[in-house]
Order: sequence, then structure tokens, then C-alpha cells
Amino acid sequence: MPTSMPPIFSMYEIVPVAPGEPQMSGGMRSSPLRRKKLANEGRPLVLAGLLGCALVLAAVVAWCYYSASLRKAQLLKTELLDLNKDGFVIRNHAGAVIFTMTFRSGTLDLDSCSKEKSILSCTNSDSGKLNFFIQTVQLKDTVMCYRVRWEELQDKRLVEHAMAHNDSHWYGGAEMATQYWPIRFQGEEDPLPFITSDVYSNRNAFGGILERYWLSSNATAIKINDSVPFHLGWSEKDRTLRFQARYQDSPFKPAEGQQAFPELSYRVCVGSDVTSIHKYMVRRYFPKPIKVPSTEVFKHPVWSTWALHKTSVTQEKLLSYASDIINYGFTCSHLELDDRYTADYGEFDFDPQKFPNASGMFEKLREDGFQVSLWTHPFINYDSINFGVAVEKGLFVREPSGELPALVRWWNGIGGILDFTNPDARDWYSSNLRMLKTNYDVTSFKFDAGETSYLPHQFSTLVPLSDPSTFTRRYTEMAIPFSERAELRVGYQSQNISCFFRIIDRDSVWGYELGLKSIIPTVLTISILGYQFVLPDMIGGNAYPNRTTGGLDGKHDLPDRELYIRWLELSAFMPAMQFSIPPWAYDDEVVRIAQKFTALHEALVAPRVLELAGEVLDTGDPIIRPLWWIATDDEAAYKIDSQFLIGDDLMVAPVLEPGKQERDIYLPAGRWRSYKGEHFDKGPIHLTDYPVDLDEVAFFTWVH
Repeated sequence: MPTSMPPIFSMYEIVPVAPGEPQMSGGMRSSPLRRKKLANEGRPLVLAGLLGCALVLAAVVAWCYYSASLRKAQLLKTELLDLNKDGFVIRNHAGAVIFTMTFRSGTLDLDSCSKEKSILSCTNSDSGKLNFFIQTVQLKDTVMCYRVRWEELQDKRLVEHAMAHNDSHWYGGAEMATQYWPIRFQGEEDPLPFITSDVYSNRNAFGGILERYWLSSNATAIKINDSVPFHLGWSEKDRTLRFQARYQDSPFKPAEGQQAFPELSYRVCVGSDVTSIHKYMVRRYFPKPIKVPSTEVFKHPVWSTWALHKTSVTQEKLLSYASDIINYGFTCSHLELDDRYTADYGEFDFDPQKFPNASGMFEKLREDGFQVSLWTHPFINYDSINFGVAVEKGLFVREPSGELPALVRWWNGIGGILDFTNPDARDWYSSNLRMLKTNYDVTSFKFDAGETSYLPHQFSTLVPLSDPSTFTRRYTEMAIPFSERAELRVGYQSQNISCFFRIIDRDSVWGYELGLKSIIPTVLTISILGYQFVLPDMIGGNAYPNRTTGGLDGKHDLPDRELYIRWLELSAFMPAMQFSIPPWAYDDEVVRIAQKFTALHEALVAPRVLELAGEVLDTGDPIIRPLWWIATDDEAAYKIDSQFLIGDDLMVAPVLEPGKQERDIYLPAGRWRSYKGEHFDKGPIHLTDYPVDLDEVAFFTWVH
């Protein structure tokens, strides 16, 4: 009898298991063989999934890193400036790099950098903590400035940044013995203290007129802050200027109460063109003179005794010199009685042996229409009767201990140098000058020396000097009461002193080292530094032994005749003229040429110069200007060092080569009329071998 089945199974047909298939236990479970097969089939899917997850994770990480990099790149960019660990670059609006600064003494830790509004700052370098920032200051639509500061917060020897040449032309800095326009980077020079020096005696130093300011044809300018213990070097190989801040092995000292941690800070400004950015910098950072000096000095020559008589000047020689000036028909703004009219250096009265009747001499000179200025200086030699007075009153710069006066060597001996940070020394010196002025009706003074290089290597002053060149500034202030006709040969932050600034003594030679060719580059340089009332030293140079080209009929004490004439012609187009060796020391033709050009100076040059001098009080713009001043897009104009402008519309091209009665002349774009009446309407123009006779200077007027 068949066995009965439960109702649920009666509904399904039981299918036999095929051979090789695993037997299901309990109707629904797989066998071990079945499970193994499923696992083998699923493994590639798992691996693919894991790989996919890894790829997604890598993509996320890469995206985060890329985003962070973008944010960091954006963080290290401010306006047109890009910062990296080794320096920064500034681009123009077209994207071209126009300024490059490299950090030579350390690198930034970029992870320590942050940006808040216009300030990008970093707190660490590769050597430790520091205070670094770049602040963007947009002052007007056409000017963008960047304030940069690198301050060490630990005892580090120096901070140094190197500014690249960037295929542009640079101007400014300092008066130099060998002066070029634009600046030439020659050789390799480790940074030296950027302080005023006598470049006549030390021809590798920086000159007596200097400022921490440079200007580029790329329309960029840099001004180093006053607080920096600033040293300057350069590299011809790398084509860089090296800006260094340090206190070790340096005449700079930290301010009282301040640690000797070096700080290098400066401002870089970028404009639309070189002229406009310079105008901006001058208006913002340079003081302006408060008045125009004596118009007579602009109109008529100064006549000095120095190159003619040196220290052998006497009463008789001075009166004879004045008589000759009248007899040969020349005008005179004033006579300048130079070294040596006193018995000893540091005294303030006339040597009775050389000037037996000084009062009568001055009376005679006044009757003949002459005003007289006297030579003065900051030294008192140890053999002067005033040396003991100054020691007793404590008027000298002292040794570091402050107990003893410091002795210094200068070109006329050994003595003390007055401490012009000391009000008592200033008053004593001024009172002696006023006494001379009162007793003899002296019109003014020629203030000689004043360079920092005449201070002892180690010294102390009543008011401590963090920057040694502040001594130069204090000395220039002594000229203020006499500024109408006063003459200085030094300047540091002294643009507001309304007197004439004389370039350092010239040798009677043709070349760039203190010779005739150096005059235009030097005048252009100190004009860019803000000193506009320029006296270009004595016509023909100083005729120093072994530093004089020429000789007239065997008279080797005279400069070469042709050199003298070409020097005279150039000086006629400068703000003021100064004779010492007189034209009549040569011959009648030289006298005639000198009369011609002194008259031309008075009639043509002086009125234009005086007009521009009045504008200086408001603008600080140069009187004597480079050709690029009116031709900012003209590459040729940036390299011309033998032509110049008076204002914007009178261009001068003197002959500066021996044996030449022609020269090449460059006329910028515009309409020009020559002194011969020729018209040049197309430009720019190169005039090759333009004829210029010995008694001529080529000059051109811009036709509006």
C-alpha cells in the first residue's frame, strides 16, 4: 500500500539531482563545493571595488592637495607680486617681470606664511623665527607700492637681498669718483657701508652726496628705509645690486635700548613710466628746499682762488685777481677766498702775514663791486689756539669711552672734528662764522668736507649716531643761516637746505674718473637724488699735479687749452658757473670764448634755470634732466650720458672728446630747432658727425 505524503510535497515534483551537482541538504542549503565556487567568482569583484575605492580616495587627496596648492599660490600672491621661498618678483600688467629680488641670507618657510587683507606675512625662515611681511599699498591708479620688511628675531649676523638688473637701466644711489649714466655694474663688490665719503681721496668709496634711492627704466623705484644699517654691494656676473643690513663689523649701531638684530626694510614702487614714478617718489619721500638761493649766483660766475693759487693765496694776489676780472670785462656773483687765509686750521681770523690789512682789503673789494665768501671746514688742528678751547668746552667728536677727543687725519693735517650733534659745538662754530661775517662783511661761506669718512673708525658723539651719515646731515644744517650764497659738497637727507651743492673736486682730465666726461653723469645723478641747485666745480678742473692733462707751451700747471674751452662751454649750460683758473691765463681767443659763453649763460640759460628753480620748491623735479625725461618709451634715450635737458625744451650736446669738432647727436621724437636755425621735424633722429666748432656748443630748442 503506498505511503501517504504530506500535503505540501504533493504539490511539487521531485527532480533528481544531476550527476556532479552538489546535493542540497534540507532542501535549500548549498554544499561546500557550491560555496567555494561562489567565493571564487566574487573575489575579482571585491578587488575591483577596493581598487575603485583607492582610486577615489587618491583623487580626493589629489584634489585636496591641488586645492591647497591653489590656495597657497593665491596666498603668496598680492596684486602683481609673486612670493616664493627664495624671493619675489613683480610683473607689469602685461605679465612681464619688471622687478626681481632674491633672498640671499635665508629662505622663507612658506608654511608659516599667511595673508590678511593687503598684508602677506611669514613667521619662520630656514634659520628660525623672523618678522617678514609685504604690504601692498595702492596709492593712485598709476602707482602700486610694496612695503617689504625682513627682521631677524634672533642673533643673526646679517640680512641680504639681491636686486636683479632685469635688462633695465638703473640710476641713483651716490656720487662716485668714476660716474656712469646709467649705473654700470663693474666687478664683484661685497657690501660696504653706504655712508658719505670723500671720493677724491678714496676713489672706490661712495661719495659725499648720496641717498638710499634707485630708479629703473622699467618704471620701478626702490627706497631703503632710514632705520636700516645699510650696506651696498654688487655683482657684475649676476647683474645684481646687493642690499645688506648688518651691525657686525659695521659703523652702524642699533638705537639705544634696541637689540642688534638686523632688519632690512624698503619700499618698491611701480608706475606707468620712469618719469612719473620718479616724480611720485620725489614728492613723497624727499624734502624740498624752502627758497631759491641768490639769483646772482645763477646769473654770474663764482670766481674762486683755489685752483689758481691753492694755499699760497695772499691779500695782494686776491686784489690782483679781482682787478683782472674787471679789466677783462667779466661779471662776478662773488669772490670765493679759499684755503688758506688763516694762520692755522681751526681759526676764524686772517693770517696777518698773508693779509696785513684784511679790513682794508674787504673795503677795496666792496668799492669795486665784489662780494666775498670764505672757505670753512669742521676741523681744528692740534696746533691751533682753538684746539684747547674746543677740548675744554667738550666740542669735539670723542673716542668711544667719551672721555677724550678723537684725533682725525684730514688733507691738511691732524686735529679734532667738531661734534655737530652737540648744540654747544654748533653754537660755537656758528658764532665764529657770524663774527667773520660781521667784522668783514663776508657774504657767505664755502663749507668744505663733512663726509662721514673723516670720523674716527670708533667714536662717540653727544647724541649717538645709529647712522653715521647723520653727521653729514648735521653739518649741512650749519649752512642754513648763510644759504643765499653758501656752498656745500656733501648731502644726506639735505635736499631742503636751500644752498648750492658742489660736486667733488675734478681732475683736469677728459675721462669718466673725475674728469670732464664725469660731469654730466654726476649732475644727472645728484639731480635724481633731489639736489637741484648744482655747482659743477671749477672750469678746467683743479689742476692738481700729476692729475692734469695738457700744458700750454710747457706750462704744465695749466689744464690743456682745448679741455679748458670744452669745460667752459659745458659749464655755461649748468645752473651756475665757477671759474678759478682764469681765461686770460691762456690767450685772447680763450678770453673771447669765455666772454661769449658767460654772456650766453646770463641771457639764455639763467632765465630758464631760475624759472625751473622756482618750480623745484613745489615739485622737486630736476633742473638738469636726462633725455628719457621726455622720451620714456625710447630705449636709446636711456643710455645717453653726454647730452642733457634744461627743463623739457632745451637740449644740450657739448663736445667732450679731445681733437673733435664734430659729434653724434640724438634728438628724441618731436620738432627741434638747432642753435644754427636748422629745423628737425621728424624724430627720433641720429645726427652723425654734426659739426661743432671749438667755440660752439650744440644745443636745440623743442618747438611747440
